[in-house]
Amino acid sequence: MLVGGSTGRRRRLGSAGVVGLAVAALALSACSSSTDGSAVATTSVKPPAPAAQVTITAGDQVSPTTPITIKASGGKITNVVVTNTAKGNVVKGDLSADGLTWTTTEPLGYGASYAVVADATNADGKQTEQKSTYTTLTPKDQAYPSLIPAPPGQGQTFGVGQIIGVSFDKNVTDKAAAEKALVVTSTPAQQGSWYWIDAKTVHYRPAEYWQAGTTIKLDANLYGVNLGGGVYGKTDRSVTYTIHDSWIAKADGNTKQMAILHNGAVVNTMPISLGKDSTPTQIGPHVISDKQQQVVMDSATYGVMPGSPGYYKSTEYWDLRISNDGEFVHENPNTVNQQGSSNVSHGCVNLSPENAQWFFNHFNLGDVVEVTNSGGGKLPLWDTYGDWELSWADWQKGSAAKG
Repeated sequence: MLVGGSTGRRRRLGSAGVVGLAVAALALSACSSSTDGSAVATTSVKPPAPAAQVTITAGDQVSPTTPITIKASGGKITNVVVTNTAKGNVVKGDLSADGLTWTTTEPLGYGASYAVVADATNADGKQTEQKSTYTTLTPKDQAYPSLIPAPPGQGQTFGVGQIIGVSFDKNVTDKAAAEKALVVTSTPAQQGSWYWIDAKTVHYRPAEYWQAGTTIKLDANLYGVNLGGGVYGKTDRSVTYTIHDSWIAKADGNTKQMAILHNGAVVNTMPISLGKDSTPTQIGPHVISDKQQQVVMDSATYGVMPGSPGYYKSTEYWDLRISNDGEFVHENPNTVNQQGSSNVSHGCVNLSPENAQWFFNHFNLGDVVEVTNSGGGKLPLWDTYGDWELSWADWQKGSAAKG
């Protein structure tokens, strides 16, 4: 019995010894020995985060419409200051939601220098600063875009024949670049195209007259655009035109009558007198470009001077200009007896006082007067709004756009 009990006790002690060795092993695993044999406790040390990197877009003689862009990696942008070094003003910009990109949000100036200072912070809060200088190009010249027609006054509308366009004060040699910057949006949408009248003037029209009620928006996004030969766009401009009801007059030199169509329906017919054989009215669609209750008409304005055969100077009433070389629709009491029977004017469309006032009250800028059978040649393309003389196919050939 004593032997058996003694053996059982030894087994229990052996089991406890195993547990003790395990605990000791765990304790040793958390320690290291010093040179003198004593245990030393150790801790893991987190390495420092790498510094944030800041990149500023290179800028030397670039377009003022090219934005300054700043990017960060290994951290986030915390502050950016872009300053015009000559004027001292600070340029506006926006930071992306993730804090990694900052971009200027306003155009820069021509021939300007900008000091750029950008800060970014890494994960440990350590700041990195980057500095740079950004310069914009200096144009040889700048072209200002005048709008055709001039921006309308409040409530002013235009007829279905209205031509829109841009007249630059400098020659444009890269016409394709200019057209790309000129954006026309019509509502409802209508096919249209540009045509270069000369080196400074470009017109836009649809394939057919505008639809009544159309809204036309022209965005001339020309600032910073290279127009060729060192000439750059001086500014951006935008304008919106509204097209009113369709008013078209059809003046026939054979019948000596003028039919008035409102939205396609004939609403009036008037006897007229067109230009006589020596001064015939030009044929084709004419667009009303000016409207005055009275105008002094002087043949000297187109070279027939006082004392010359055919010279005249008189005040005419209820005048609507239909070409730039002196053709109007207006009252002429002196030709009432010839109106409806013979053409005796100097090229204008003569009406009786009553009919002239009615016409004046119903027709406005952009409305159309189509002349046929007058014996005259075609209204020149360059003569204010002779644009409708060209077929759509020929009109498209005047565009510099490719494809």
